[in-house]
Amino acid sequence: QLQASGGGLAQAGGSLRLSCTVSGSIFSIGAMSWYRQAPGKQRELVAVIRSGGSTDYADSAKGRFTISRDNAKNTMYLQMNSLKPEDTAVYYCNADLHEGRWNNYWGQGTLVTVSS
Repeated sequence: QLQASGGGLAQAGGSLRLSCTVSGSIFSIGAMSWYRQAPGKQRELVAVIRSGGSTDYADSAKGRFTISRDNAKNTMYLQMNSLKPEDTAVYYCNADLHEGRWNNYWGQGTLVTVSS
């Protein structure tokens, strides 16, 4: 249902854009989020965008990352600027999908590696 892409290798100070596309037969998409999990750490919320467009960010992402969504394309993005080595993690997208009832889905994860 969710396909994440866009990860890769970046240098500190660089940028990457992640995408998460929803596929399948759905009636609507609710809140969409990006999480990340660094090696040896718990998965943490990075940013969330609600169906109305309101957003929230983790303190570590504020001012550097921008979450957005294109409802016509059923796609969410995470623009990551001023990347730091501590941003290295597997990034997962998450979304609430209405398929007759609301269900929560995770994408498969995309690896972001930031070198110093």
